[in-house]
Amino acid sequence: MTSTAWPVYSPFAREHYGRGLEEGKTVGRAEGKAEGLAEGKAEGKTEEAARMVLVVLAARGLPVSDEIRTRVTACTDLTRLESWAARAATAPTVHDLFDDTGEEAR
Repeated sequence: MTSTAWPVYSPFAREHYGRGLEEGKTVGRAEGKAEGLAEGKAEGKTEEAARMVLVVLAARGLPVSDEIRTRVTACTDLTRLESWAARAATAPTVHDLFDDTGEEAR
């Protein structure tokens, strides 16, 4: 009698079941790696966009409070950050940076 550790008992089934498990692990690792890479790239883009908002404000000599700095660096919406970066180039004050989105600069 064959071992009950395998859910299938014939040699043919065991061979193909084992091969399927290994292929599944390989595919799973590749998918996980690709997913992690995509998430890392997205996170890097948002971090860089937040940094750019602060760089532009600093280059213009506009004072940035810790509260505003935290608000910008905590934002994970790339579209919003890009909008803030564009406005940072022309906004008369840091508080004007957020007005067009309906958000208040706290």
